Amino acid sequence: MSVKKISMHVTAYILVLILSACSVSTESKSESEDKKKELTFLSNFPSETLDPHLNYTPVRAGIAETLVKINENSELEPWLAKEWKSDDSGQTWTFTIRENITFQNGSKVDAEAVKRSLKRNIEVSEAMKNALKIKTMSADGQVLTITTEQPLPQFPSELVHPNTAIIDVSEANVEQKPIGTGPFQVASFEANSRLELERYEGYWDGKAKLERATLTFNEDANARTAALQSGDADIVYRPAIESIEGLKNDTSIVTDVVPSLRTHLLMYNTGKEALKDLNVRKAVDALIDRKAVAESIMAGQATVADGPFLPDFPFAPSYEKKIFSLDAARKYLEAAGYKMKDGKAMKDGKPLSFKLLTYSYRPELPLMAQLLQSNAKELGIAIEIQQVENMDEYLAQNQDWDLATYSLITAPRGDASYFLNSAYMPGGAINPGQIRHEKLIGLIDELNHTVEEEKRNGLAKEAITIIDQEALHSFIVHPHNFVAYKDYVKGWKTSKSEYYILTKDLDVKTT
Repeated sequence: MSVKKISMHVTAYILVLILSACSVSTESKSESEDKKKELTFLSNFPSETLDPHLNYTPVRAGIAETLVKINENSELEPWLAKEWKSDDSGQTWTFTIRENITFQNGSKVDAEAVKRSLKRNIEVSEAMKNALKIKTMSADGQVLTITTEQPLPQFPSELVHPNTAIIDVSEANVEQKPIGTGPFQVASFEANSRLELERYEGYWDGKAKLERATLTFNEDANARTAALQSGDADIVYRPAIESIEGLKNDTSIVTDVVPSLRTHLLMYNTGKEALKDLNVRKAVDALIDRKAVAESIMAGQATVADGPFLPDFPFAPSYEKKIFSLDAARKYLEAAGYKMKDGKAMKDGKPLSFKLLTYSYRPELPLMAQLLQSNAKELGIAIEIQQVENMDEYLAQNQDWDLATYSLITAPRGDASYFLNSAYMPGGAINPGQIRHEKLIGLIDELNHTVEEEKRNGLAKEAITIIDQEALHSFIVHPHNFVAYKDYVKGWKTSKSEYYILTKDLDVKTT
């Protein structure tokens, strides 16, 4: 064979090798990119069920969506409903559902499907039944008409609540695999442990960037931090507070801290004889060292709360200054008829003691309980702390408690009515302490019927002032909302409302 022919064969062979290598390299890169189009989100939110009408996780995980959503400026925005209106001061509402939306089983989302979902919602959730106050519903194509039991000018804002998520109720196994309209659908679910999600290819608002996502749960903040640092998690909600400054120094991790709409507070069971006395409630309030909670227990990741809402809301009034003072607490106890005897606060021959409930998946709450317990001991008040697994369930089923630490988003819709109705109206979802104040009930009822915003804000201020003066709750701190994630995560937005976590825009960098 000539040298020329050998050279041609060698050249061709080398070319084949190069092309083959390129093919393998391209295939490997493609496979690698596919594997990277997923992430793991680790939080402190336990999920016993995926029923959207009883649990927030389906909305947070992008499985289900509501008719109306709220943005980071606390303004209402269309979601599954493209528009809504009322022509009679808020008792009859028409919602126009977007066209071309399907459930994750391919079924069309029309007004009738939305009606069936809302009907189930108020059947399984007493809290949502009380909040929505739906009297009748009728469906015509994409138009849903809802009549409420009374005029509710802020009714659309009630439909922001994650428990009003729209699902296909004709499907069984809602607790394990709800069929919603979101960018992600359930692949598998283990209660209080793991939720596997896969992209819904037919999502109405554009295909999600991620192909898969995993939500896991761990109530231990240090374990959550360690998982991020080791690479077992890509995004961690609420890493250990004391680790935040260290995480900020890690160039491979992004730390995001924003003000939240959440408030940590102390509930009083006003059905108990001792706590019916305003002076006793004020004594307990004076024993709360809010500054120590914000600076020490919360490691500076919170602000002291004077009331239920952040001070920049237009319905937040001016408050009497809260002070931590053993002397002030002692005077309140004396005014309530208590005297010190053998180191105990006594009245009618009985020592003053309380049972205080708390829960661990917000680890700062038990620490707050312990701080109050220690301060109360100085005045001869015995506090027994009981940690419960499910606070809402326990409060709903038991009355054997006096005090309870609690945490909630008080203004998820940029309006005072949600919290006021839930916490102070008879039958309210978070009124386990049997609070009943007739003047306050009257103000809230008037607020519910008022349309004009300035007047609504005035009524809310008046109501909140009564709550403050009567010490119906003790508001302790507004915790910050903080998240840490790997620097290759793209499109993450830390939500003030904590409602929206996995979105279609969430992505991972592949190169």
